[in-house]
Amino acid sequence: MAREESTAAPDWRTTGERIDTLIAASGSGGAVARERSEELVRLVTDFYGAGLERLLDLVHEQGRLDDDVLAALADDELVAGVLLVHGLHPYGVETRVERALESVRPYLGSHGGDVELLAVTDEGTVRLRLLGSCDGCPSSSVTLRLAVQGAVEAAAPEITSIEVETAADEDAGAAGPLVPVDSLFARLHAESGTASDDGASWEVVPELSGLESGAVARFDVGRMPVVACRVGADLFAFEDRCARCERPFEGATLARRLGGRSGDAVLRCAGCRAHYDVRRAGICLDGDSVHLAPLPLLSDGAAVSVAVPAAVAP
Repeated sequence: MAREESTAAPDWRTTGERIDTLIAASGSGGAVARERSEELVRLVTDFYGAGLERLLDLVHEQGRLDDDVLAALADDELVAGVLLVHGLHPYGVETRVERALESVRPYLGSHGGDVELLAVTDEGTVRLRLLGSCDGCPSSSVTLRLAVQGAVEAAAPEITSIEVETAADEDAGAAGPLVPVDSLFARLHAESGTASDDGASWEVVPELSGLESGAVARFDVGRMPVVACRVGADLFAFEDRCARCERPFEGATLARRLGGRSGDAVLRCAGCRAHYDVRRAGICLDGDSVHLAPLPLLSDGAAVSVAVPAAVAP
């Protein structure tokens, strides 16, 4: 009987977990069996790492490893993740952290806030400062967890901790005391009375991975209706409710803003014809002081997750 070959794509999200499971299972054969399994994984990883390094050297020697190619490698989540494992990522940790913060600034901006990178220490600690409404806001720890911590950890998994200071620290005359992320979360959980009431849960949305540039899609994530669109390689997601007419974005279209630059994108409501700038956290462009409710996104190269408020999570 002929052996059937699976044509299904590997689930890269669970590959690492599966490797750990197999190594642990090999331990049932004794310590020697486990050690051999671990050595096998190390040898295979080193082998492919050496091959990737040589590949990049050859491309560089041919004069093809320019800034555009490096940016393309860094922007591909799967490729970037593999390069990180082997210490071959084209960007240093500080650049990767800054790029991660840039990706979540529209979300922070929709809440009247911002975040500033102060430093990345030699010990792997990322020091941030919350600005605007995020500074001193009772939900600062929720904002940090949703929009900052996940993005930074995905971009720079080698970091050891994230520490945050606020402008209030400086106003108090201190030298900028740092507040560990875990302390923020502990205070939030104490106030809420439960560790699960942290503001949101991350839900994988398979439909987002295949969304084409210029397309608009509507679907439910948990019990929350979501509208999403893609502009080039960038994905954006919002609560599926027009801020002006409060109706779902059924029949909504995505277009370039009149007189705008390449890459500008405007989401138009088919009902009231309101226009929203998706790159600026869904702010209305028609003179109204309203904006959409943006939702944070995280991608690992194989799947995209959306942060859903706890009140509507499954």
